[in-house]
Amino acid sequence: MVFFLFLFGFFFSFVGSITPSMLNMTALKISLEKGKTATNKYAIGVSLVVFPQVYIAILLTKYIAENASILETLQKVGAVIFLVLSFYFYRESKKGKIEIETNTVKKENSFLAGITLSGLNMFAIPFFCGTTATLDAFKLFSFNFIPVLFFMIGSALGTFYILFLYGKFAKIIQEKTGKLTKDINIVLAVLTALVAVFTIIKLFF
Repeated sequence: MVFFLFLFGFFFSFVGSITPSMLNMTALKISLEKGKTATNKYAIGVSLVVFPQVYIAILLTKYIAENASILETLQKVGAVIFLVLSFYFYRESKKGKIEIETNTVKKENSFLAGITLSGLNMFAIPFFCGTTATLDAFKLFSFNFIPVLFFMIGSALGTFYILFLYGKFAKIIQEKTGKLTKDINIVLAVLTALVAVFTIIKLFF
């Protein structure tokens, strides 16, 4: 059970992050501007936040159905945050392409960026709530400490690995997508705006 929960955590976290999102597109941006080392630090920062997110999701899973207002509140807060981020990325895109000298960039910047953006990703908790609930429905989840710990580790590593791949193949992705990634801030602005709009629609309709 423990080994399988590790694999489940890795798989769902990895697959859930494959499609373009704020986190992996930021990893792409960091890789193109600062290099793979900075991307790995960013990925570590993101992955560390996954631990408490998964743990909170597991705690909420048992009673979230009876307290739907909790999830609704999280979604409302998330919608506001993503709207703010959308405006920020759009404003940054208007500044034009900024050349970043790696020797002037503080080493902790990418790491802190990972922690900050991952912490603002309010969809992580609902996502892991759904994953945990699904596994539990099929009797594939255990709420004991050791299985939960391995599920958390698997989830964190799955998130790290997909971000690592985005950083590793950033130039290839840039070549494939062409003009789309030349102004990555516009992509981030659109993505965060879509997430906010989708959340608002889900809450009120």
